[in-house]
Amino acid sequence: MSHASQQFVPLNVAVLTVSDTRTLETDTSGQYLTDQLVNVGHTVAERLILKDNLYQIRAQVASWIASDSIQVVLITGGTGFTERDSTPEAVRCLFDREVEGFGELFRQISYTEIGSSTIQSRALAGLSNNTLVCCMPGSTNACRTAWEGILSEQLDSCHTPCNFAPHVGRKAACSGRA
Repeated sequence: MSHASQQFVPLNVAVLTVSDTRTLETDTSGQYLTDQLVNVGHTVAERLILKDNLYQIRAQVASWIASDSIQVVLITGGTGFTERDSTPEAVRCLFDREVEGFGELFRQISYTEIGSSTIQSRALAGLSNNTLVCCMPGSTNACRTAWEGILSEQLDSCHTPCNFAPHVGRKAACSGRA
């Protein structure tokens, strides 16, 4: 059974950058994701930068999960092994269901680019209240890896044999590809 649509369905996406140092002007990773989303026809409903604080991240993501207007949350940053990296701990407890393959596939693709250093990536994803939440490392190259290797297809309702569009809340109207 195919989980693909014949028609592109634009999704409402929130982009969160977790960083103690970046601003909107210096956030190349969040900007990259925003540009890619808009270029393919999705809507960036919100874009924020938060310091790496477990409780602030959790509160913001929980708010988006509870919102009827957000279908996908993309988080860049806070997935490494330093003492300050807390994104996985902030969001994993919010998942109704973890998408185990996201982190596995990200590390597999990333291995060809950065070798064994990919083992230190704690990329992860899950579904919560019909909202897809994807967490990836903070570098622009890592965001490019996630976008090109996973997200561009999995957020595309036309991608076969399956994608995540049918699994996220139906909060956006169907239309032709922009």
